[in-house]
Amino acid sequence: MRILVTGAGGRLGAVVLPRLREEGWVVRATSRRPRTDPTTEWVVVDLATGAGVAEAVTGMDFVLHLASAPNQGRRVHQVDVLGTRRLVVAAGEAGVRHLVYMSIVGVDRVPIPYYRHKLAAEQVVAAGSVPWTVLRATQFPAFLDELLRGASRLGPVVGDRAVLAQPVDPRDVADRLVARLTAGPLHDIEEYGGPAVIRFDEAVRTWNAARRSRRPLLPVRIPGALGRSLRDGGLVTGAVPRGTRTWPEYLTDTYGGSGAR
Repeated sequence: MRILVTGAGGRLGAVVLPRLREEGWVVRATSRRPRTDPTTEWVVVDLATGAGVAEAVTGMDFVLHLASAPNQGRRVHQVDVLGTRRLVVAAGEAGVRHLVYMSIVGVDRVPIPYYRHKLAAEQVVAAGSVPWTVLRATQFPAFLDELLRGASRLGPVVGDRAVLAQPVDPRDVADRLVARLTAGPLHDIEEYGGPAVIRFDEAVRTWNAARRSRRPLLPVRIPGALGRSLRDGGLVTGAVPRGTRTWPEYLTDTYGGSGAR
């Protein structure tokens, strides 16, 4: 089975590619810049312009669409929405049998501008001619770690203590993506989260403990609809199955014995 993986050079792609190869898939991976790898065929594709898209999907049975452009201003719409449309059209013309799109839990209920683009991309996938599945995952623990680092750059950890998160390990997500590809098109959206829902203040306590830090939490309530949605669980899901690797396990693996502050 031949599969095209877009955005394969990202955090999730780095764990998805070896999982696919372990399962015997023949992998073609996309990047905006040339790459070489004896285990994977890399091709240069720019979803924002469409360059290389048609050639990349030629001969492919499946497409795993991981590419995205968060925090890149106008390019987000060009890549996530228009680029997804180009990919879906090209995949249909190439006879692709199943397209799996990687999305985020909460894109339909949390008012973040980037999420509007992800939701629009989901709709593009669903409206296309290629049999499809959308997998929405909760946030990766490394993202929460980076958020806490940014929130504490002036000393205290600044944040809304009641915001809910559900960190899910990329390796768990990679396993779920392989399972979804194997199961065939769902023609629907599946949500997938980490093993436990945690509050922001709990995440700060465990983060501090792992880093041997005493940074206090400076509670700042996020206002408006965004704050309400985050406190009401807009970023978490009750869907099963769930991932298995916990936030404390991530912290132990990342900071265990380092004494980092």
